[in-house]
Amino acid sequence: MFLLFLALCVGSAFAAETEKSSTASKPNIVIVLADDFGFGDAACYNPEFSKIPTPNIDRLAREGMSFTAAHSSSSVCTPTRYGLLTGRYNWRTRLQAGVLPPYAAPLIAPDRLTIAGMLKQQGYQTAAIGKWHLGWQWPKRDGKEVFDQPITEGPTTRGFDYYFGTDVPNYPPYTFIENDRITVQPTERFAGDKGMHVRRDGPMAPGWKFENILSTLAEKAVSYIDQRAGTKQPFLLYLALTTPHEPIAPSAQFKGKSGISAVGDLIMETDWALGQVMEALKNAGVADNTILIFTSDNGHCSYTGLEPFQKAGHRVSGPFRGYKFDAWDGGHRLPFVVRWPDVIQPGSQCAQLTSHNDIMATCAEITGAKIPPDAGEDSFSILPLLHGENRPVRESVVCHSGKGLFSIQRGGWKLIVGQGGGPRGGTDGEPGQLFQTNSDPGETTNLYAQHPEIVAELTALLKKYVEEGRSTPGPKQQNDVPVDWEKKNPPAGRGGKQADEPA
Repeated sequence: MFLLFLALCVGSAFAAETEKSSTASKPNIVIVLADDFGFGDAACYNPEFSKIPTPNIDRLAREGMSFTAAHSSSSVCTPTRYGLLTGRYNWRTRLQAGVLPPYAAPLIAPDRLTIAGMLKQQGYQTAAIGKWHLGWQWPKRDGKEVFDQPITEGPTTRGFDYYFGTDVPNYPPYTFIENDRITVQPTERFAGDKGMHVRRDGPMAPGWKFENILSTLAEKAVSYIDQRAGTKQPFLLYLALTTPHEPIAPSAQFKGKSGISAVGDLIMETDWALGQVMEALKNAGVADNTILIFTSDNGHCSYTGLEPFQKAGHRVSGPFRGYKFDAWDGGHRLPFVVRWPDVIQPGSQCAQLTSHNDIMATCAEITGAKIPPDAGEDSFSILPLLHGENRPVRESVVCHSGKGLFSIQRGGWKLIVGQGGGPRGGTDGEPGQLFQTNSDPGETTNLYAQHPEIVAELTALLKKYVEEGRSTPGPKQQNDVPVDWEKKNPPAGRGGKQADEPA
């Protein structure tokens, strides 16, 4: 009996140690998502026409792999964040154009698997720090939001163990949130500030300083890395920066530093924040076992002022046409840099078509997670590319403009299902737009009438993705709502009422 007991103890201890060792060998994963950071805003992506130094992004590119055909699933904020965290195209949800307004209900359904939830199942500790903008269930009293009660259905109910951030930095309430509680009650009132491009008045915490938001988020990220590095448990850190998006309020350290504009200063401060994360990983001794990703949610914003950049010769979208909100590539083709020591060849580049949605399937393959049929419907693993293979990992990529205009790319061809590309128009009378993006990255020549066979092929493929509820192999799934992918006359403005507010 004693020998049986001893055998059971030894076996249990061995199993526990094996599981612990297996968990410890999994890489940490850090995703740094900038806000409104264009393809050409990173010096390493735009060496000829970049006038703003980004030494930390450049260093990350030297130490890792730069993707040159990486796309967000949307050219505005909320939809991209949904796609990144769920591996599912945003237009499968109720959000068919624009972004969530202040105090909106959650966009991610309670039963939807996220990257964070998936990695928790693999033994990871998970944290989201920064901008959320995916909705909460805000408590109300007499029909009005109150701030002294827990805010339910936020990040900590969508797979994250910890959250700290501002929700949306240019939306009320102007205060920080930690987990499901506001940290400082917003007992004062902010009246809006056109100079900072913050239009919404609303409740504000006493002493609130917009210029301190980014540095506070960076400090929290560094603290989190330091804390988790002392454990054997791998971690996921989703750091959603708030810059160079409005509020246009660079800190004193960076004010005037770019010599171009306050937005240029924020580009430099964004790069600094990434540098803080890189140094924290190094100092904590976990850089070698950490996958670090830097990218942006959408292209550079035009309404905060393009003229200073144009005068300086800085091309915010690089060689691509358009900006934030647009169906053209300048709206959703973005820097995407990955560092993973001992796996990724330093200084390498990849020109294969990828999507931010692919992060989920990639994390699944790296950690051995199994994505169920009703999750990650539009996520393909880019792990072969990280290992240096040069082959397509996805058939195509679908992008959605701020106005809800669809585009689909495959094999160097890009179809925009409708006229124009964004709020600036751009129609030439054709019912749609077809571009050869390899030879015409600026999308200047519409080949729609010349290649009806390509138009038909891409249209049929997009229709298939919509009708099957997925673009990955697997059983048919249901979209949350009917999807009007053929819309020829998208709503006016920046995507209708939901996108009327810059975000």
